[in-house]
Amino acid sequence: MVTLWSRAAERQLKKAFLYIRKDSYQNAVKVRHDIVMMSESLSVNPERFPPDKFKLNNDGSYRAFELHRHRISFVILKEGILIVRLRHTAMSPLVY
Repeated sequence: MVTLWSRAAERQLKKAFLYIRKDSYQNAVKVRHDIVMMSESLSVNPERFPPDKFKLNNDGSYRAFELHRHRISFVILKEGILIVRLRHTAMSPLVY
């Protein structure tokens, strides 16, 4: 099973990296690395994370985890895992 990122999620990760980099390049690299590594590990057991409570009419295929104060939402598909959203936990959650 492969892990892919939506264009929106890629932009959100880049935006987070650039924001953190303003204060610390080292921290920005660590946060990005950790999020990417955790995302890649989803293919092993994506069900270990709870269903995404902000997804309307979620059948359980949309799940989320938090890491470094970022909430990463993903969907489990037949083809693999798709990262659909990355938001800082201080931001108001969006229902989608």
